[in-house]
Amino acid sequence: MLKSNIKKEIRGKYKGSFLGVLWSFINPLLSVLVYAIVFPYLMRGTVDNYLVYLITGVIPWTFFTTVMNQGMASIKVNAGIIKKVYFPREILPLSVVSAGIINFFISCVIILVFCAIFAVGFSWHLLLLPIAALLQFLICLGLTLAFSAINIYIKDMEYIINFVINMLFYGTPILYELSGFSTQVPAFLLWLVRINPFTHLMQIYRDIFMYHQLTDMWRWAYVALIALVCLVLGLFIFKKLEKGFAEEV
Repeated sequence: MLKSNIKKEIRGKYKGSFLGVLWSFINPLLSVLVYAIVFPYLMRGTVDNYLVYLITGVIPWTFFTTVMNQGMASIKVNAGIIKKVYFPREILPLSVVSAGIINFFISCVIILVFCAIFAVGFSWHLLLLPIAALLQFLICLGLTLAFSAINIYIKDMEYIINFVINMLFYGTPILYELSGFSTQVPAFLLWLVRINPFTHLMQIYRDIFMYHQLTDMWRWAYVALIALVCLVLGLFIFKKLEKGFAEEV
């Protein structure tokens, strides 16, 4: 069932689309194009190879936002089958996140192309990509498990989380380099950015693709801890709330 649901998520996303899976490349490229028109002028040359810097942030972020938006609604949109047949309900958000990580790996081809075009090059650090992606996968899975369950009982949850995600986007060094703004923002906001696990994930991805260096182990450990907490809490919340799914959806 998990396998068939993952296939459905991947195929259904592009069903009826002329370009099909090519949208996995086109969507992040369009986002990068918009940001690349404006932000290089705001950055004033503070980041070398800004387009590569930008795309190594946009593609992991697209993975996160896509699975969060689809994962939160995964229980609600499958109300019909939930009412008719019993099956492990966690398969639904798990299918969304699993399909998302497959699309993420496909989209990583774009990063490699940019690295080649702008002579950033490649290194053995690419071997660490599956580990970084797995940590992000676990964070996304934990969050989608929790919020897909809560969303059944609190109907406004999708809107609240979408607002938080939009705020989190600007609290993550995707469009800017943190060191360049550390002296320009209040200490409290800077602290929020630094405890944001996606701040450290972005650094890990850029070390893998762009800087060809080993990220500090404390960053890996911090992200791994957040991933574990998210997964455990997500499963706990989901299991506590799933008993009422059939009555509430």
